[in-house]
Amino acid sequence: MTPPASLGIGIIGFGFMGRTHAAAYEAARRRGLPLTVRAVVSARGSDLDKTPPRGHGTLATVESDLPESAKRLDSVDDLLAREEIHAVSICTYTESHVDLAIAALKAGKHVLVEKPIALEQREVARLAAAARAANLTAMPAMCMRFWPGWPWLRDRIRAGTFGAVRSAQFTRMGARPDWGAAFYGDDRRSGGALFDMHVHDADFIRWCFGHPARVRSAGTRHDVTTAYFFDESPAGIGARGAWIAPGTAPFAMCFEVEFDEASASFDLSRSSPLRVDHRSEVGPIVLPKETAYEAEVRHFAEVVLGRAATAIATMEEAVAVTRMLEAEALSQETGESVALGPP
Repeated sequence: MTPPASLGIGIIGFGFMGRTHAAAYEAARRRGLPLTVRAVVSARGSDLDKTPPRGHGTLATVESDLPESAKRLDSVDDLLAREEIHAVSICTYTESHVDLAIAALKAGKHVLVEKPIALEQREVARLAAAARAANLTAMPAMCMRFWPGWPWLRDRIRAGTFGAVRSAQFTRMGARPDWGAAFYGDDRRSGGALFDMHVHDADFIRWCFGHPARVRSAGTRHDVTTAYFFDESPAGIGARGAWIAPGTAPFAMCFEVEFDEASASFDLSRSSPLRVDHRSEVGPIVLPKETAYEAEVRHFAEVVLGRAATAIATMEEAVAVTRMLEAEALSQETGESVALGPP
């Protein structure tokens, strides 16, 4: 398919993440990318009227009111039928992601789908197959691949800049989101913190170290601690993801990585989140000003416009990460490690 000269964007779902996507598209437009948010549809019309009050359990993001360029539409079918829309952000609850994304692909639209894509590997695989059949981009919104400081870490792990990794620990904790209580309070719909929050670190670990041979998890759907084992690496790799009490608990996002020749740490609560200690480089690292959501949306737009050859995150990778999370859930239930096999 020939890339469009100017990209028309539709957003399905205009709650917290839909507004975050809208702000990121506007930032990309201001940076010079030829794109416009053309239409927005939300199951709750009130979402389009005003910015909802911020709840607990969220990262600090830049949210947008309805862009002046965007039409308010009443139905997904109406949005997908519009020829001026070339790409769609899917920002609804998890249970509708796959069907909405497939409908968009069938309508000839590229899709950026919020995480988690689905709670079952087979559902994510169904979407990946639909994207291949349509020959269109279907990108999972794995924002940690774009978070300032995290690609820095991945680049140094992959390049062996500081020698081999001896250990790497990732922590992500916060209050359960206090909006959408019926959704987030039902593990059968949200997947709990295991799928809704811990997915970020599971994906990032796989991006850095490859597909684990096996996992061993403890805890619950709301507080999971996992050890990842790799055939070709003796390093101790682990992650904890949790929704914690009380409801006012601040969000925490950290990593601690020890290499043969250096250590690196990230703590979102610090004024300079990323720090490295190495004989040639000690102290805080200056990070890009662009937010992860802005970088993610900009990259998606560049792929659709033909300015980037391939997406940094693919739906096939989302299939593999969902398989990891299913294995972690099984390990919690059985108390045993679970082999993953080849991706």
